[in-house]
Amino acid sequence: MGESCIFCKIIRGEIPSATIYEDGDFKVILDINPAARGHALILTKEHYANLYELPEELAGKAMVLAAKLTAHMTEKLHCDGFNLVQNNGEIAGQTVFHFHLHLIPRYKDGDNRDLLTWNQITYEDGQVAALAEMLRL
Repeated sequence: MGESCIFCKIIRGEIPSATIYEDGDFKVILDINPAARGHALILTKEHYANLYELPEELAGKAMVLAAKLTAHMTEKLHCDGFNLVQNNGEIAGQTVFHFHLHLIPRYKDGDNRDLLTWNQITYEDGQVAALAEMLRL
């Protein structure tokens, strides 16, 4: 674990947190700067800077846990939906360089509707096909 990483310090118990779930791979805490009531973070117990470093098996487990938690949290919080947000790199909004997945409850009334909006771009003729060809795995 990173000596100076704030999430590693939380996992080690050096910084207190409001933990809502924990197992051998993950610790899930309430975000101290929430975008909405109930905003939580899934943290890997082992330090990985971002999704690119995360082993595939652990990435899959994170999504299974997210599905389980959002179903439970929807029932308990009476929210109307969820955003799952995972940022990679400073330009993408990552501020703590330890893999984490945001679970952000959404509410019809009193919600920050502009939380995840962007200005759409348009493609010129033929650009979509060329881009798809370039990115095909």
